[in-house]
Amino acid sequence: MHMISLADELAEIRAEIARLKLREAALRDRILAAPAAARLGRWHRAEVSDHLVRRFDLSLLPAAISENPAFWRETVQTRVATIALTGRTARPGWPIRRGDGQAAMH
Repeated sequence: MHMISLADELAEIRAEIARLKLREAALRDRILAAPAAARLGRWHRAEVSDHLVRRFDLSLLPAAISENPAFWRETVQTRVATIALTGRTARPGWPIRRGDGQAAMH
């Protein structure tokens, strides 16, 4: 088995997740535009429904509250970024190229 570094594997996984999210958005748009009969597959049915969502809108607060430091908390967040090394090519076979029409087999 070909071993790769933790940084390279993380970068590749993030790239694959980004590719999958784009594909998911495209499929969602097509499902929303499709007639109900086209939403039935061999193993799954795509169900479309609307839900009322209630969200707290901070912009509606008066400035006396939203700008008051007594109502703010600071926390530390740890971020791991992956940066492509200049002058290096991607490892062979990556990124995985899949056609848009290729269905996943389970």
